[in-house]
Amino acid sequence: MTDQAPVAYAGPARVLSGVQPTGALHLGNYLGALVKFTRLQHETETFIFVADMHAITQWQDPKLLKSQVREIAAAYLASGLDPKVATIFPQSAVTAHAELAWIFNCVARLGWLDRMTQFKEKSGKHKERASVGLYTYPVLQAADILLYKATQVPVGEDQRQHLELTRDIAAKFNHDYEVPGFFPLPEALTQGPGARIMSLRDGSAKMSKSDPSDYSRINLTDDADAIVQKIKKARTDPEPLPETMDELKARPEANNLVGIYAALDGRTSEAVLAEFAGQGFGSFKPKLADLAVAKLGSVGEAMRGYMSDPAEIDRILDAGAARAREVAAPILAEVKQIVGFWG
Repeated sequence: MTDQAPVAYAGPARVLSGVQPTGALHLGNYLGALVKFTRLQHETETFIFVADMHAITQWQDPKLLKSQVREIAAAYLASGLDPKVATIFPQSAVTAHAELAWIFNCVARLGWLDRMTQFKEKSGKHKERASVGLYTYPVLQAADILLYKATQVPVGEDQRQHLELTRDIAAKFNHDYEVPGFFPLPEALTQGPGARIMSLRDGSAKMSKSDPSDYSRINLTDDADAIVQKIKKARTDPEPLPETMDELKARPEANNLVGIYAALDGRTSEAVLAEFAGQGFGSFKPKLADLAVAKLGSVGEAMRGYMSDPAEIDRILDAGAARAREVAAPILAEVKQIVGFWG
């Protein structure tokens, strides 16, 4: 016998991604994800969901969860996602996610999940107290992606391992059930400038909605005064901005602020340095604050407008869920047939 390359997937190109409704979205989410989603919707069929099923792997107040889902949806819409172009929906409104996840739980291997570093980070020293869902959520993530046969997934560095798991599950399903090319092996979409925005208080830590200090991040709902104040108080060092990227990369806080300016202005960090090299932060920060207010002010205003009309958000999410179910249903039905389920 001769080794043969696996049969390639021949279906349509699709993009899928989602954000958990576990806190206010911030500048890092906007530059690292939302701006990219807005661009991708005009290039490839795009599915963007609110990951409320993933959210409950850690305790969420049921009284707040629906409003948190609406807030993420409002951020999607305010950032430029068009529900007439992209499919925007709550994950829990499409029960096929959970059904496919169970099948994939029986395809994935325990050793694969044991290697997932995010579970170790999130569970800490008390993994016995963590939910089973937190341990198996990378399998649900694989179901999210493959339920729509997504071929491209925008991911940060912290999610690349989970995308590799998705590819392993797809390949094993295709092999074990002798359906070559049934599921695609999805590719990571590199996110370019702005993909990793760091904390305003610590240039070595990613900007996070779970950071106890509100001054560590710029929230999408912050008004102009709050944005200016947070950039003014952002941690820096006493030296002026350098001339080269090598020098900049050795200074994490300076590198972060230059990177934020570049991402907001649609330029490279090299181009920003060419303009500001030799200037101190007393000169640079006010210009960065003006740019951030100009770019984010309209997003925050639009978000507040959407949040004031929850019925409209619900209408958009319900329509998106109906579209998602329409796409997912025949794929799940075929999977059940392949596996040998009744009916």
